[in-house]
Amino acid sequence: MEHLRKNNRINNFLSIPFIFLPAIPFILLDLCVEIYHHIAFPLYGIPLVDRSKYFVFDRFKLSYLNVLQKTNCAYCSYANGLLKYITEITAQTEIYWCAIKHGNKDIVYPEHHKDFIEYDDEQAFVQTYKKQDIKQLEQSHE
Repeated sequence: MEHLRKNNRINNFLSIPFIFLPAIPFILLDLCVEIYHHIAFPLYGIPLVDRSKYFVFDRFKLSYLNVLQKTNCAYCSYANGLLKYITEITAQTEIYWCAIKHGNKDIVYPEHHKDFIEYDDEQAFVQTYKKQDIKQLEQSHE
C-alpha cells in the first residue's frame, strides 16, 4: 500500500473518480464475457474456465484494514481477477479460432502463443489444419 508511505492525500483524493470510473464497464464486460463463455465454450467443446481461480476476496478478513481500505482491496481484487479471467477466456478462444502467431516480433506474446503456427507459414497451416478439415469432411460423408 504505497499510498500510505506518501503524503499525497490531495492527489489520492483527486484520483478516486478515475480509479472507480471503470467499475461499471467492468461489470458490463464481465456480464457479456460470461454469457459468451457459457454459451460458446460448450458449443466448441472447450472446458469452461474456472472463475473461482481468478477471483480472491480475502483481504476483508484483515482486522488491521479500515472499511475504505477493504473496499479498495475488494475493487482491485475484482478488477485484476476479471482481467486475468477474461484473458484466459480470450486465450482459449484464440487457441480454438486462430492459432497463428503474429508477424510482429517486437510485442509481448502470451504464453499460449508458443504452440501456434509461425506467421506466414502456409505449409504448416495446410499440414496442421487442412488435413484435419479433409479428414472431418471424409468422416461426415461415410
